[in-house]
Amino acid sequence: MSKNASGFVLPALIAFIVVFMISVVGIAGITVQQNARTNDSVVLYNADQAAEAGIEQTILALNASSSFTGYAEQDFYNDPDAGRARFTTSVVDAPESNAKFITSTGTMYAYNESTNPKSTRTIRVTVVGTGSSSYNVYGGPGGLILGGSANILNSDVYVGGYLELNGGSKIGSENGPVTVNVANKRCPSGNNPGATYPAVCSTGQPIIISDWSSVAILGTTCATGQTQSKFPESPYNNNPPQIRAASSGGAGLVSGCVAPEVSPLGYDKATHVSNVAITSSATDNNQYACTNWRSNGEWARTWPANLRLNGNSNISSSCDITLNGDVYITGNFTLGGGAKLRVPDSVGTTPPTVLVDGKIDVGGGASIVTNAQGTSVRFVSVRSNAACNPNCTALSGNALKSSQNLETIKVSGGVNMPGSSFNAVWGKLTVSGSGSVGQAAGQTIDMSGAGSITFGTGLDSGDKTWKITSYQRIFN
Repeated sequence: MSKNASGFVLPALIAFIVVFMISVVGIAGITVQQNARTNDSVVLYNADQAAEAGIEQTILALNASSSFTGYAEQDFYNDPDAGRARFTTSVVDAPESNAKFITSTGTMYAYNESTNPKSTRTIRVTVVGTGSSSYNVYGGPGGLILGGSANILNSDVYVGGYLELNGGSKIGSENGPVTVNVANKRCPSGNNPGATYPAVCSTGQPIIISDWSSVAILGTTCATGQTQSKFPESPYNNNPPQIRAASSGGAGLVSGCVAPEVSPLGYDKATHVSNVAITSSATDNNQYACTNWRSNGEWARTWPANLRLNGNSNISSSCDITLNGDVYITGNFTLGGGAKLRVPDSVGTTPPTVLVDGKIDVGGGASIVTNAQGTSVRFVSVRSNAACNPNCTALSGNALKSSQNLETIKVSGGVNMPGSSFNAVWGKLTVSGSGSVGQAAGQTIDMSGAGSITFGTGLDSGDKTWKITSYQRIFN
């Protein structure tokens, strides 16, 4: 190589190295900035999650006691890799009746630190409380059947006949024990038991649980004739009894207990119908149905108090019904899609009742918007297999036996109906969804395959079920 050539290569090599180093430094700087932005986003997200966790925990505490005022700073998690996330909440009464504000602040720290926060986020929600009277789950002689992942939470339970648990079902929780009464009033057996049905059985145990299953009844259980609490009763079974006290209270299975006999949750149809003031076709789109868009009214409709709708009523899609009082429907009633039933403040604290001669089918994303007092809606079906259908006032014997297996109310999907009441007076209530309702009653209740249902008032827990009605992020 000549001297001229070597003199040319060296400056070029130095220039290349300089450009390369500048590029490396630039890329490194960009990478550092991106990592910093990513870390900031993660920290902010984690603070958000901590605030959300505070809201959820506070609502759970309110459902146990409506006088709960919030949490002092609590750990959401404290992990060497993720850091420390904490939340603080407060609960204050809102200006509206029966409403509260929950404010939750989530804060991120370094692991094991509680000073010098990296990020803070605050969320405020409005919650409204609703409740129901008496037992929130009432099953008649046809019994209460739980299966799949069905869980009954925050509610005492009464069963006139028998109680069967399958799959991963559960009644009560370790932190929310409930009272369960099972009267064993389901004899004689068979499809045609005769005029004496239902009577208390002199033999047999009314709670049916498969051996080695993971089901549980947590709290205090009084079941007429029940002596077995562990399934199987075997010296090789070291598992806790399926019927037992919760870690926070309860007496488990009470030996020799005789459950009270509670009158069925009937309904005075004659008085309801006698109050009818307006009669119309259930398919009248101009006034009461909303299968068609209406100028100036869009999908919204108003149902006046003491309205009678003749025929089948189908409320679905974007229907938005304001319910000003009791309604009587002579056919079937379907509430589905994204439909809403609204209870106006003018109704006060007395729930409007939707009385149906046929079947009630509630599903999809249908919801109830309660008023400022937390008032919801009662749904009653009086359908039966008896000759007196739909005007029966009392059933027993073979007529009751055949009707209690007739599905007259079906609740499915992700229902959002806190405080609502469903009463299958003579038939079966099937619950196959999840969400929140106030009260479930029927001659038979089948919750096989359902998710967790949070019911309203529990006799030994809180006096309301609280749901979120508005959400606001507060920027710090």
